[in-house]
Amino acid sequence: MRDTFDAIVIGAGVLGAGTTLELARRGRRVLCLDKLPAAGYGSTGNSCAIVRTHYSTLDGTALAWESTLRWKSWGAYLGAEDERGLARLIEAGLVVIRTRDHTYERHLGFHETLAIPFETWSAEELGERVPFFDTTAYAPPRLPGDERFGEPADHALLGAVYFPRAGYVNDPQLAAHNLQRGAESAGAAFRFNTAVTGILRETARPVGSGPASRSERVSGVTLGDGTTVRAPVVVNAAGPHSFVINRMAGIEGEMALTTRALRREVHYLPFPTGAHPEGYARVATDDDVGVYCREEAGGMMLVGSLDPACDAPEWVDDPDVFDREVTPERWRAQVYRAALRIPDLAIPSRPKGVADLYDVTEDWIPIYDRSGLDGFYLAVGTSGNQFKNAPMVGELMAELIAACEAGHDHDRDPVRIRGPATGAVLDLGFYSRNRAVNPDSSGTVLG
Repeated sequence: MRDTFDAIVIGAGVLGAGTTLELARRGRRVLCLDKLPAAGYGSTGNSCAIVRTHYSTLDGTALAWESTLRWKSWGAYLGAEDERGLARLIEAGLVVIRTRDHTYERHLGFHETLAIPFETWSAEELGERVPFFDTTAYAPPRLPGDERFGEPADHALLGAVYFPRAGYVNDPQLAAHNLQRGAESAGAAFRFNTAVTGILRETARPVGSGPASRSERVSGVTLGDGTTVRAPVVVNAAGPHSFVINRMAGIEGEMALTTRALRREVHYLPFPTGAHPEGYARVATDDDVGVYCREEAGGMMLVGSLDPACDAPEWVDDPDVFDREVTPERWRAQVYRAALRIPDLAIPSRPKGVADLYDVTEDWIPIYDRSGLDGFYLAVGTSGNQFKNAPMVGELMAELIAACEAGHDHDRDPVRIRGPATGAVLDLGFYSRNRAVNPDSSGTVLG
């Protein structure tokens, strides 16, 4: 295998594999590296893989809708066979509970602008459409140990919004493997069980939009076995390890926003008793009690946190060392809150679920950008709300890299791409490493 490539992508999760695919389609010799044994074996494999469009910004909504339409035609987008079969978008529909503090009016305006279908329901209609839901308001979300836990609020729910085209991808790890096979069919190479231990620089004439005084650019990576692989372009798509890679590159201090690894838990429960499998609320988000849920294979459902104030974040300093066991405290917090909305929920005697890491920025909006080191690019801060955007993120990154490597000053004049399905302009400046914290972001997993 060649030790010189046109580009190296660090990380073979769904976004790294997607970026590898799009770079290879543009004629670049690409090598994707991952320290784990296969594509999608990290945080991608434990993603709930919910595909939705209700973002708190127009840019986020447009990107999600473009990606949803690609998930709908996944096989055609890949253009390659996979011996394991193809991941599928399950259009289960998604119910979003509306509360006094979370009305979603702005979100619905974005959906009207982009012609994304939705329905608004009153609280009474919510009870009729989803009869296993209790329509009592409980906000704000509380922990089970709080003496006011389960006490009705002094106001009523506003109702809900139903998004019929939303759903989830049935196998997130398989989706990453599909992207690997697509990238390989376009000429890309993958190496697994291969850790990156250093980012190489070389003295060179400035390229792209780097400051005129800069005389270095990336030139490749050092691997755990001491060997090097050379390339003039390196993309950090390392998920929860992204901040580690940025420190290797020496660029973290030059960014207005950074990334951190956040430990998260998702819990498994039997799907509500008596709920029709084709009925509404197979996927739901509920700010009133602070959880989201979706159906899972085998008559099960997943329950995760929407990051209410009562759920303290659990930051991890070393992404290689963290507790992978479900904790009774977080299990009770999430499952018991879900049971407020679903009184017939069967709660097992033993916690069951998964614990993994998210890669998040200060405002939970990702960074898709160049860096202050010429040739070093960022697809980071993506966990929790970007899996669904994988079909488009690879294209965004490939177009960004092509423009910058051709000399375009992206920092001053952000690259813009017109969405192929909607015609919406996707402004990559929105995802800049140098932006201020976005006040319109939810500041949670919703992005």
